[in-house]
Amino acid sequence: MGVPLAQQYQVGKYILANKLRGRKRYPLVLMLEPLFRCNLACAGCGKIDYPDETLNRRLSYEKCMDAAEECGAPMVSIAGGEPLIHTEMPRIVNGLVERGKFVYLCTNALLLEKRLHQYQPSSHLTVSIHLDGNQKRHDDSVCRKGVYNKCIRTIRLVLQRGFRVTINCTLFQQETAEEIAKFMDSMMELGVEGVTISPGYSYERAPRQDVFLRRLESKQLFRKLFGLGRGRRWRFNQSSLYLDFLAGNQSYLCTPWGNPTRNIFGWQKPCYLLNEGYAASFQELLDTTEWERYGTGRNPKCSNCMVHCGYEATAVEDSFRRPWAALQSWFLGPRVNGPMAPDPGAGPPPREPASPATVDAAATGQPGD
Repeated sequence: MGVPLAQQYQVGKYILANKLRGRKRYPLVLMLEPLFRCNLACAGCGKIDYPDETLNRRLSYEKCMDAAEECGAPMVSIAGGEPLIHTEMPRIVNGLVERGKFVYLCTNALLLEKRLHQYQPSSHLTVSIHLDGNQKRHDDSVCRKGVYNKCIRTIRLVLQRGFRVTINCTLFQQETAEEIAKFMDSMMELGVEGVTISPGYSYERAPRQDVFLRRLESKQLFRKLFGLGRGRRWRFNQSSLYLDFLAGNQSYLCTPWGNPTRNIFGWQKPCYLLNEGYAASFQELLDTTEWERYGTGRNPKCSNCMVHCGYEATAVEDSFRRPWAALQSWFLGPRVNGPMAPDPGAGPPPREPASPATVDAAATGQPGD
């Protein structure tokens, strides 16, 4: 199971409370970016080309706590940049944990061994380590040799120290289902709690634009992957219906307010991936963002996006509305053959020919949420 039952219960209780209050828009995860500075220069990054004046800015401990209280989301994903560069990061993490938040500390792991003594294991703290596939794929993605092997050594150490550990894996062009399946096997052998996996988003500021998957390519890749995963007991740190969406079986619009971003500039409109301006407060973000302008079939910038920060909240909402569908997807895994669901605003869905590799393939056999 990719997410502990206690966390599922707390998040489920939060969602139910919002539904009983009649709230239509509420956050699930606060995407907190206290800095943009990083110690890597990844090919698909949308942050590294800011001027030094911006890269040297930080959100203070007080502003991070204010963002968590203002937003109210039960989970906080601390990203960047590289969060471990921030000198107040241990205090920020402890402050969020003390407030009962489930914290995902996202890191490339290069500084983690040196800084690990500053943190304490907790059921509310997960160390989320970024790995984009096997050794060659990941080192190519981060544009530096040796990073993958250092990550593996660090993962073993962090697990030995009693921390919750997940892997954040972003997929790019030319990756095959077979190599990703081997990567998933190796992560399970390491003993991590689960893997968060999704296609990369084509950031406008990314140094390279030829590395990103198109929407249909993503669906085809995930269908093959989930077919190979049948019976292999992979653990995903995601909802079962989001995985089914990745395989092209759900026609979802994104829920950008589900994962709002607070960074050094303010509350980012409309989401973590697009930069359409900033709001001074979370409530202003909700009230002034023209949400109907964004999403697949609505905005060209959203055409190929299938990233979990936009669609996981949609899948979780759908799980509450159609629990039988979520249970079926959890039990059987994503469907990996037959017609795909149409994209919102698109024409007839593409048909994928059946092949020996996909016929009869079920999926991961894993609960995702």
